[in-house]
Amino acid sequence: MGMLIAAGLFFIGIHIFISSTPLRGWLIARLGTLPYQGAFSLLSFAGIAWLIWAYARMERTQSWALPEFASLLAMLVAFIGLALAMLGVLSPNPTTVNQEALLQSPAPASGLIRITRHPFMVGAVLWALAHMALNPDAASLVFFGVFLILAGLGPWLIDRKKARAFAGQWPQFAAVTSIVPFAAILGGRNQFKPGEIGLWRPAVAVLIVLLLMYFHGALFGVALF
Repeated sequence: MGMLIAAGLFFIGIHIFISSTPLRGWLIARLGTLPYQGAFSLLSFAGIAWLIWAYARMERTQSWALPEFASLLAMLVAFIGLALAMLGVLSPNPTTVNQEALLQSPAPASGLIRITRHPFMVGAVLWALAHMALNPDAASLVFFGVFLILAGLGPWLIDRKKARAFAGQWPQFAAVTSIVPFAAILGGRNQFKPGEIGLWRPAVAVLIVLLLMYFHGALFGVALF
């Protein structure tokens, strides 16, 4: 458990204290953007590999068992969360690294971003919560809790960083979008236009999730079918 917690703290730490503080700018100024991104990617890969390795070594004893209906509901939440995260990866988003130029476009808050400006993070929160409910053991709570913490803090950290870097464009973009899905739409600050999202992105996102579910046993040791 100590190793798992250490891996979790390392993974959280590099994202908070390297990627989301003035240290990031200091490192970029000295290393350059591409070397920094490469080094950070290697650290992130090492962190998640360490986390998975430590989790795989843990013996897990569940503290409770969910009723069948609750299990099905949790699986549905995990499906929606992962599909939303995949859809976020496939969609243009000014909050994503190297896509900030979209803030200069005539309609930066379009498509999926009308629903939430952080679809990947919101999806990851749902995915992590569902897996914590489905795997009620100490090791799983720590493992999925790491992703819950990062995805929960992520929107706030990203917003703060983008607001500093793009002080001229960010306030207008933030005013017509929201972190909580549909909050800006329900608040009258934006409109839902599903046609902007299209069909191919949701289709690909759902296909990826279905494939992950089908191969869940081979990949993660827990068969869903």
